Amino acid sequence: MRRPRWGARLAQRTAAAAMFLSFLNEFDRDLRDAFLEKLRLHWTHHSTALEGNTLTLGETHAVLSQGLTIAGKPLAHHLEVVGHSRAIDLVYRLCQTDTDIAEADLFALHRAVQTEVVVDIYQPVGAWKVEPNSAAVVLDGRTGTNDTYALPREVPALMETWRSRLRDLLDAARRGGLDPVAGFAWLHAGFVRVHPFADGNGRMARLVANLPVLRAGLPPLLVPMGRRVEYVEALARWQLGIGRPRPGDDLVPENADYRRFLDLCREFAREAEELIDETRQRQAARDRESRG
Repeated sequence: MRRPRWGARLAQRTAAAAMFLSFLNEFDRDLRDAFLEKLRLHWTHHSTALEGNTLTLGETHAVLSQGLTIAGKPLAHHLEVVGHSRAIDLVYRLCQTDTDIAEADLFALHRAVQTEVVVDIYQPVGAWKVEPNSAAVVLDGRTGTNDTYALPREVPALMETWRSRLRDLLDAARRGGLDPVAGFAWLHAGFVRVHPFADGNGRMARLVANLPVLRAGLPPLLVPMGRRVEYVEALARWQLGIGRPRPGDDLVPENADYRRFLDLCREFAREAEELIDETRQRQAARDRESRG
């Protein structure tokens, strides 16, 4: 069976997103499609760059829109942006259904994000981690280790708590009572505190934390690469201050460090809004021309 041409795949993608992103209805179809592709490009570029991907914004666009390879750049970095774009499609599909977000859905997203085919029983793809994980951090000019992530045996119970909160936020989105930034911040912080996968947790968090936001018909929150240091430090300070999560405890306790992260998320919400404003200006200019 022949694969659809790129133009056909683009039409399928934009049609899926337009079904629930209600603010797109104010744009002509071509401007809507262009906006959605810019959104996909920025979301993919920034989220992968935060994790060390070296492709520029323009190179990411060449890979996603034309299937090009960039000389001198690692194959893994090409695969990462393709995988993240595929994961966005899965997120859009999840936003079109009222069914519960199951473990299997999270595993499918993880398989999309983790595109390298490496058989390693200690680094499972599409399954919870089986070994403890940690990360190096630099705070106040000193290096350290963030080893506060959940122990593997406690991940299933903690992620059930996380999914319960996700269900509540999705319900609030359906009823029109969602605070999108607060919901994003809680889901993101809770996910990375558990760190349920061997790898890909940051990209996964920035995808799944946007599910209620998108379900509410709003644009996703994008964490810009230029704010990486503030973003990483805010989460690390919060995690180191509260320690390892345990089943039955408050998964996302709020303190001054968490409120700093929440404030950052409110600033990050402007990234997609700037893309929307640009499209609104183009639509307004076109409307003026039509009336003239």
